[in-house]
Amino acid sequence: MTVNQPSLDWLSNPGTFKVNRLDAHSDHRYYATRQEALVNGPMKMRHSLNGSWKFHYSENPSSRPALFFSTEYSTTAWSEIQVPGHIQLQGWGNPQYVNTMYPWDGLEDLRPPHISQDHNPVGSYVKTFQLPKGFENDPVYISFQGVESAFYVWLNGKFVGYAEDSFTPSEFDLTPYLAEGENKLAVEVYQRSTGGWLEDQDFWRFSGIFREVYLYTVPKLHVRDLAVRGELDRTYKQGTLVADLQLDSQVQGAPASAKLELLDAEGNTVAEGVQAFHEGRLRLELNAGEVRTWSAEQPYLYQLVISVLDEQGELTEAIVQKVGFRRFEMIDKIMHLNGKRILFKGVNRHEFNVRHGRAISKEDMLQDIVIMKQNNINAVRTSHYPNQSLWYELCDEYGLYVIDEMNLETHGSWQKMGAVEPSWNIPGSLPEWNDIVMDRAISMLERDKNHPSILIWSCGNESYVGEVILNCANYFREADPGRLVHYEGVFYDRNYSATSDMESRMYAKPADIEAYLNDNPSKPYISCEYMHAMGNSVGGMHKYTELESKYPMYQGGFIWDFIDQSLIKKNRYGQEYLAYGGDFDDRPTDYSFCGNGIVFADRTITPKMQEVKFLYQNVKLVPSASGVRVINENLFTGTGHLKLEYQLSYEGQVLFSGQQDVDVPAESETFVPIQFPVPDIASGEYVLDAAVVLKEDTIWAKAGHEVAFGQQIVQAGQRPAPVATGSIRVVEGDVNIGVMGNGWTAIFSKQVGSLASLRYSGREMITVPPMPLFWRATTDNDKGYAQGYTGGVWYAASLARKCTGVTLSKGEDTATVTFTYQFSTLPGVEVTIAYTVDGEGHVRVQSAYKGAEGLPELPIFAVSFKTTADYNQTEWFAMGPEENYADRVHGARLTTFKRKVEELPSRYLVPQESGNRTGVRSLKLTDAKGHGIHIQALQSPVEGNVSPYTAMELENAAHVWELPSVHYTVVTIAGRQMGVGGDDSWGAPVHPEYRIRAEEDMTFEFTISPLN
Repeated sequence: MTVNQPSLDWLSNPGTFKVNRLDAHSDHRYYATRQEALVNGPMKMRHSLNGSWKFHYSENPSSRPALFFSTEYSTTAWSEIQVPGHIQLQGWGNPQYVNTMYPWDGLEDLRPPHISQDHNPVGSYVKTFQLPKGFENDPVYISFQGVESAFYVWLNGKFVGYAEDSFTPSEFDLTPYLAEGENKLAVEVYQRSTGGWLEDQDFWRFSGIFREVYLYTVPKLHVRDLAVRGELDRTYKQGTLVADLQLDSQVQGAPASAKLELLDAEGNTVAEGVQAFHEGRLRLELNAGEVRTWSAEQPYLYQLVISVLDEQGELTEAIVQKVGFRRFEMIDKIMHLNGKRILFKGVNRHEFNVRHGRAISKEDMLQDIVIMKQNNINAVRTSHYPNQSLWYELCDEYGLYVIDEMNLETHGSWQKMGAVEPSWNIPGSLPEWNDIVMDRAISMLERDKNHPSILIWSCGNESYVGEVILNCANYFREADPGRLVHYEGVFYDRNYSATSDMESRMYAKPADIEAYLNDNPSKPYISCEYMHAMGNSVGGMHKYTELESKYPMYQGGFIWDFIDQSLIKKNRYGQEYLAYGGDFDDRPTDYSFCGNGIVFADRTITPKMQEVKFLYQNVKLVPSASGVRVINENLFTGTGHLKLEYQLSYEGQVLFSGQQDVDVPAESETFVPIQFPVPDIASGEYVLDAAVVLKEDTIWAKAGHEVAFGQQIVQAGQRPAPVATGSIRVVEGDVNIGVMGNGWTAIFSKQVGSLASLRYSGREMITVPPMPLFWRATTDNDKGYAQGYTGGVWYAASLARKCTGVTLSKGEDTATVTFTYQFSTLPGVEVTIAYTVDGEGHVRVQSAYKGAEGLPELPIFAVSFKTTADYNQTEWFAMGPEENYADRVHGARLTTFKRKVEELPSRYLVPQESGNRTGVRSLKLTDAKGHGIHIQALQSPVEGNVSPYTAMELENAAHVWELPSVHYTVVTIAGRQMGVGGDDSWGAPVHPEYRIRAEEDMTFEFTISPLN
């Protein structure tokens, strides 16, 4: 029944969520000719309404121009807005970032389904258009691909319809309302509605028409809905194509038929058939014979060409639908794809652009796909809503496994500051919410059902559980038995365990996962969210990926998340920066909790990706002195498309390298013998490196792209200390101790309690003297488990210490000055730093820590000093090339690399500890002319950090632009630094083996030598 009069009451009525909206259908394209369909270009029967629209913004419904839709109402003086786009990013209102709480929490006392009458921004849009050529005599529809969160539509003053659900299409029939010449389309968008109660995702709160809008028409005989499945038999070789077509005919009862042709990727006909429609429906099965299967490793796609024929056999419509033959099923409680146990090496992904929010482009999507493929990511969960249709097409083509998640999250209705309190939980088992939630499930499945990349339907996110969500799961199973169903929320109420086909948890610790897997589980396990990658994070990820080979029922996980949700903003001085919650005066807010990506918001790669790429490798390489063991863990793909490269190096210098083809079948391994020359090395280290790289260009990477690597470090005796031949002169004054030689001078200050000056060839290397350091600038994870509260004594100790002793010891050709430090906040702790200077000006620094009971764990044990910022070039022989930490070092390799000091800190949203390298053997710090110092580890490698900023400066800055102008280069050499953690960012500590116990004694040493 058509409704002609709109009502604002619909906004707060869960029973009204669509008025005059057309039924959901598949997202296939259609054309007038077969050739057009095969080209699969722009549709002539679709006309875009994207671009500039007239616009008016109102703070609430009572202040809106209520009659703006009438043909007499002039919008000439209105502003203009771009569609697609968010209202709040184009000059009206403010974006607001909140995580679990509803955006009105603390401002208005609301409970569902009620919404605010005072703060419900309204966007009034107007677009005039004339029907394009070819649309005049056929029905005309309009499609809104995404509008947040509820909207009304008028055409030429007549009410057309109403819809909610921000993330699936809403379509309406415009035919009865069209006029000759110019037509006035009016759309009224409300930010708050019952739909808003169901869209409490962890994201920025926007509103507006943020996905494309277009008109479309259809031919006389039109396939309104198409369901295509490429099925495999039990041998996983023989394919059957099943196609269900639903005809939308403008000529009732008109005979029609369809010819179906299945073409392979080269255009060869594999199978074909013709069948007549019966009562507007057609079902046809085609035997495709032995087929090439679809997987993320080999995303082979066939093309189904559908020709719709009228009674005379004339073509009225042509469709090309991509088809992937695959079989996804549960076998013996384990998920299998094409007969093989599958592992999800995945990420969660929000649609996001640093300037346009969720109004993302094709270029954004392609960039995301390429980044994922290049970094061994094979799966994506559409957190927490259906994405644009194009995303699924790209996943089909490039090869990614998809969990397609319906637009549902009611987090704030049942969890308050981490406590589960579902007294007013929605949808729960409330019957009045069943239809609106089920509509979201239906809209997603009907649009997306033809994409082979989608393996699992997800019933939304963090909405607790109940009868309503169970109904969605049962609908998915009945409508589409070829996929499985996911829902994490059953963890909170096991009465509804049937909602999910797999055990899915968020941020469970590895030990908890093992406990489940060791308890005779009935379902396989996936971590639908794990490794909360907020700021400097992703430490300990290996503990999760190691479960993959230990437990067959552990089938991988999805990192939270792919991309930072930060927006470009300007500070008061006109400088652009990456902004987070609160920066737009948005309250309430969850501040920087939007920065959880392994990719920065501008789509540059974070250092965290180094670890992800390595731990997600399907090809494992184990080099040794006699060759390389190649383990191919791909399920379907050999390594014939890859080339093996290998090299032998000593102290960073390559001694031998080579390459060769290597073809290891899927799920097998081989040993590739290589005649590495035996180096005649008495001391130091040599390194065996192996990598596999692409032989040829692919659609996601160029030839030479490294797919996987492995490294073996071989110790050949202790690295010798620098040898000195010169003599020294020692001057012990009342305040200073001077040690001098040919072209160099070191001054140790009893008053300062440290090395106060180190001059090489007249150049001063010490601007601020070295001091013990126990504090690192807290990371987001540190803050999450209250590191500042529990460990603040180390912060205080790093700011103030007392030098309780200075001793001078003279040798034949050396002098040693030792400083002893004690700390008022650390009873029982003592630190000594001994500087031994030889005749060449080499300074051997030995730092010792005497521990004490009853103190919190240390963030770091280090020595830190400043030089002038003129020394701004570094060259490393260390684990790298990107930053790494004790619990995030698997993806690093021992290598040489160069970086400017300004490039070493990472651009996390909130300044924090970053830029560290473990396994430091050698660090050269120089100016532009090559003058400077050479820092070398002695008995054991150290950790190192070179930065324009001190830990304290980073600690006290909330944004990068708050950091001071650069005057210094800060050098920090550590015996140990704790890991960064990553199980979650709100209480999970670093794993015990990566912490530093305060009662443990520690020592480390390194040398400082001149570079002239």
